[in-house]
Amino acid sequence: MKKLSIGNLNITVPIIQGGMGVGVSLSGLASAVANEGGVGVISSAGLGLLYKKLSPDYLKASILGLKEELRLAREKSKKGVIGVNVMVAMSNYADMVKTAIKEKADIVFSGAGLPLDLPSFLEKGSKTKLVPIVSSSRAAKIIIEKWKTNYNYLPDAIVVEGPKAGGHLGFKAEQIFDEAYSIENLIPQVVDTVHGFETQYNQKIPVIAGGGIYTGADMYRLMELGASGVQMGTRFVTTEECDASPEFKQTYINAEEKDIEIIKSPVGMPGRAIFNKFLQKVKDGKQRPLRCPVNCIKTCDISKSPYCIISALYSAYKGRMSSGYAFCGSNAFKASKIEKVRDIFKEICMDYKNLKSNKTILKSYCL
Repeated sequence: MKKLSIGNLNITVPIIQGGMGVGVSLSGLASAVANEGGVGVISSAGLGLLYKKLSPDYLKASILGLKEELRLAREKSKKGVIGVNVMVAMSNYADMVKTAIKEKADIVFSGAGLPLDLPSFLEKGSKTKLVPIVSSSRAAKIIIEKWKTNYNYLPDAIVVEGPKAGGHLGFKAEQIFDEAYSIENLIPQVVDTVHGFETQYNQKIPVIAGGGIYTGADMYRLMELGASGVQMGTRFVTTEECDASPEFKQTYINAEEKDIEIIKSPVGMPGRAIFNKFLQKVKDGKQRPLRCPVNCIKTCDISKSPYCIISALYSAYKGRMSSGYAFCGSNAFKASKIEKVRDIFKEICMDYKNLKSNKTILKSYCL
């Protein structure tokens, strides 16, 4: 298996663990993935709720929480690569990026909007790598051109999230099940776009594929199409090391394929989640938010929202599924047991290597 290089970071196994909030991927999961040679990612979403004991001020608690999660991750994985996921749509986006850089996170991943100003937060001597998350070659082109023109900086890598990803999706509802927007079609397009800039500026920009990737065969297929690595979130939820509650993980194990639906999120984007009684109440118009507790998302209008998304996701993280729900990728129904991160890495790497060595299967996957 080819190693992944993001700037001067050498990643032994080209697997990036997707950032999952609220509270699903914190230092526990991130450090476990990093210890296996992948990139562990802490989600910065909702940390102000998780660390409200440190400060009653959500914004201050978020900063203190991110510092603590990075400290814990470093304590558990002294040599591994640790990243932070920061959504552009978050009201404290700037605070979280600045904190991640100041605390020397290895990588900042940023999506849920175009992170056009992300390089502006770098300080002199900063070693943190910057990786935007996009859903099209057009978005990748816009970001590269803006960063180069305004900051003389190129992305250290680019993550492409396809429509089979979990959580909020960067696609219109009618595009989600359209094969023209599949990750298999997006990766060659983005790789081709990025290659032009790599040649022009003589700098490598690895392209990472994400969304619906669950097995070593999935990984192999996307890397044959030009991806330098993959991002996987859903696969790591049902692990001992995942930071979510046992009830949250059990929701994945209990889910059938028919339970996974596309929902309309209060933030104005479609999202993929496991349907439950809470979402049924939302659909029936029986769920209304009492107030906006923390103003977490820039695009959320509480007067028009059927529920408070951060409260719902926090409830799910804590295991209170009657007042929340679980975001998930399209393959969440495949989970059947709680595993160790180490065992998942072994299985994925073995599947990948077996597929690569089997010429007959290899040929079929290249078609």
